[in-house]
Amino acid sequence: MLETQTYLILSLILPLIAAGSSAFIRIPNIREAVSIFIALCSFVNVLFILNIFLSGQEVSAQLIEVIPGINIAFSVEPLGMIFALIISFLWIISIIYSIGYMRGNNEASQSRFYAFFAIAISSSLGIAFSSNLFTLFVFYEILTLCTYPLVTHSRTEEAKKSGRIYLGILMGTSVFLLLPAIIYTWNVTGSLEFTPGGILQGKISPVATSILLALYMYGIGKAALMPFHKWLPAAMVAPTPVSALLHAVAVVKAGVFSVVKIIM
Repeated sequence: MLETQTYLILSLILPLIAAGSSAFIRIPNIREAVSIFIALCSFVNVLFILNIFLSGQEVSAQLIEVIPGINIAFSVEPLGMIFALIISFLWIISIIYSIGYMRGNNEASQSRFYAFFAIAISSSLGIAFSSNLFTLFVFYEILTLCTYPLVTHSRTEEAKKSGRIYLGILMGTSVFLLLPAIIYTWNVTGSLEFTPGGILQGKISPVATSILLALYMYGIGKAALMPFHKWLPAAMVAPTPVSALLHAVAVVKAGVFSVVKIIM
């Protein structure tokens, strides 16, 4: 059991190690070689988790209990496992592309770019392996905050304006729609755990269920559901590798994954 917990926690730590190395290593060749190596290690680690999961063992870990019944905890289920495999594999592809793009365009603040990119990967894996709504919400917010410096990377007025739109919509929907939905779910059921078959059966009316579904759907702004989709074109002011992160690797996928996981 300890071994399975280690692999699970390591999946979150490895990208953070890459972020730290990117922030402090100033020699580009070494910095980028370390980033690629850690991305490969991260994918291999997720493959180890997959192997353990397919063997029938339970893969879970609890970091901290915030209050009784609410904790930061992780577990592996099929949907999250697929998402984690996609994230960890595409990190390798996107980091290789990023190196060519950032060097070819002589972009400034490349160390900062790689650091926040890696933190975004870590938070996405936290979303993938979250075992309850509270954990998902925490890492969902971290993903929003750590991608803001990527959207505003060029530091131009246009980038700053786009960053305000990006942060305003994603933080606004999560705080004013998603968070109330989570609090209401906790108040009604006394649980935030992702449970096969759901936890609302027989506890709220069909009308309340519909309202709650709407709060979750629109509260997860990263899914880019109209009319809360304007952050997506606004964020395209960022360098192309950031667009890849937003579309293909982490942000939009994290939104869609969150919607599907909550509904299922």
